[in-house]
Amino acid sequence: MREIQIGQAQAGQRLDKFLQKLLKNASYGFLHKMLRKKNIVLNGKKALGSEILGEGDRIQIFFSEETYAKFTKSDAQPSFDFPPPLDFPILYEDADLLLVNKPAGMLSQKAGAKDLSANEYALQYLMQEGCVTAESLRTFRPSVCNRLDRNTSGILIVGKTLRGSQRACAALKERSMQKYYLCIVQGHLGQEMRIQGYISKDQRTNRVRVLGHPMPGAKPIVTEYRPLRQLQGATLLEVHLVTGRSHQIRAHLASVGHPIIGDPKYGDPKANGYYAREYGIHRQLLHAYRLVLEDGTEVIANPPKDFQDIARKGRRR
Repeated sequence: MREIQIGQAQAGQRLDKFLQKLLKNASYGFLHKMLRKKNIVLNGKKALGSEILGEGDRIQIFFSEETYAKFTKSDAQPSFDFPPPLDFPILYEDADLLLVNKPAGMLSQKAGAKDLSANEYALQYLMQEGCVTAESLRTFRPSVCNRLDRNTSGILIVGKTLRGSQRACAALKERSMQKYYLCIVQGHLGQEMRIQGYISKDQRTNRVRVLGHPMPGAKPIVTEYRPLRQLQGATLLEVHLVTGRSHQIRAHLASVGHPIIGDPKYGDPKANGYYAREYGIHRQLLHAYRLVLEDGTEVIANPPKDFQDIARKGRRR
């Protein structure tokens, strides 16, 4: 017999979904048969499988060791290869959430099997802190809840627990978390604005197009910005991302004639060339710098040094 105690990270899942992750080689029908026959019980009592697991719940599995090994063997010893050490700033942490400051040039999540992403560094931290173990990763794997483009730096939200992931994803969808960015755009902007439009994405090219009117497949977008500093030939903006569409800030600002400096997709090649020569900038100067959580907690992430250097003066005379 095996007994499994539900930890904080696993709480909130349906019992049958948890069992499917734990006993990966067993069929859904077999698991429900075992529940009916009380070969699998919850807190010493017969269960249907639809129960929502709470922290501290105990699942008893009355299998022989051979049978248990058969159904778990493909994932019996989950492995995790630690990435090389990195100064990866932790900005905020509670029981359910971890907020980190992602550097520019790093993926938020893996695109390929050999990639290293912010998600792996967050997992490394959580394992070293004892928040997750190889055993717990079999039934819940912490993951980022929001994505930033590879070359956008700033705040990433990681769900440490299922409850945390669900909470963050719901808050992002309902816009009860407020997201603010810093960016440096070409030209001068002198007043706060709220701009609206529609965005359409070409999946083949991974580019978006901003429209002034609705079209089939296009989604509405709302972006607010506030000038913080006039620079030589540029403006430092704070941008409030009201809706959160792919490439929204980059494409929306470009559509009103103020592309983000360094942006290879939506920027001005001539201006980008200048900043590449003078500052070595080869990415969009966009940084997710402030997040206001549902309870009003404000989290700040400092921009990278090269961003700060340009934000102080802009173009060299």
